[in-house]
Amino acid sequence: MQDMKTRTEFTGASNNRLAADVHEPRGTVHGNPVLLLHGGGQTRHAWGGAARRMADAGHSAFTLDQRGHGDSAWVEDKGYAFDDYAADAVAVCRQIAAQCGKQPVLVGASLGGISGLMAEHLGGPGLLAGLVLVDITPHMDADGVSRIQGFMAARMREGFATLEEAAAAIAAYLPNRAPRRSLDGLAKNLRQGEDGRYRWHWDPAFIDGPRNINHGSDTGQQRLVEAARGLKVPVLLVRGQQSELVTEEAVAAFREMVPHADFVDVSGAGHMVAGDRNDAFNDAVSGFLDKLEGRG
Repeated sequence: MQDMKTRTEFTGASNNRLAADVHEPRGTVHGNPVLLLHGGGQTRHAWGGAARRMADAGHSAFTLDQRGHGDSAWVEDKGYAFDDYAADAVAVCRQIAAQCGKQPVLVGASLGGISGLMAEHLGGPGLLAGLVLVDITPHMDADGVSRIQGFMAARMREGFATLEEAAAAIAAYLPNRAPRRSLDGLAKNLRQGEDGRYRWHWDPAFIDGPRNINHGSDTGQQRLVEAARGLKVPVLLVRGQQSELVTEEAVAAFREMVPHADFVDVSGAGHMVAGDRNDAFNDAVSGFLDKLEGRG
């Protein structure tokens, strides 16, 4: 069965334009809609395979370019702190609920997971039907965060002469990832400037702006812990077993904070779980969605 994908847009908390795709089932729609939020530096296209599978299973699946990423607007006030992303997530979840008549399940990878965790805390009861955190917990390995942000910042202004050069940089950063069979997917994460060079498809202010992703980091972890402890909705944590960001100790701490959460540890996957082991990732999320419907 093939889903039907159409382009749509939402309005963020700062009246900012947010680009999205919606994957609709060709058959009967059932269960809750699903909102998929990508990680920092990615775009909505990271979820293509997962969204198609959810639509095949009967769910309306929305993939969103978060603020400053992909085809979504770069915000004028350079607001790219966790609070800003969480406020957008609240706004979009409410718009999806109004459109579909049901609260969405939010699936968030890394930054997307932080957005969802904080949104559930900020938006209050009734915002979400469920939450899937993909390789993210309140306790993030500091060295892993530095390594990821260092890679993102290294060429964000200089860019790359060709797609092949960008692919080589990623391969050097992720040596255990299988070689790309095509550059088509990579092209969606880059934009070509007037000078012909390819740069990442996100606002550099996300990394080095006045209200960048590290803004408020001194209190950020404690606020994430408080948000996690307040979770009442069904929760699934999906970790990449070779994650450079989420340690086994961080998982244990999260499961103590959220004792009702389900947990799946995906072998052969690092921080980019859906990209490393899309099959295992899709199985885990599909099982969670079935359980929410009482079909598991």
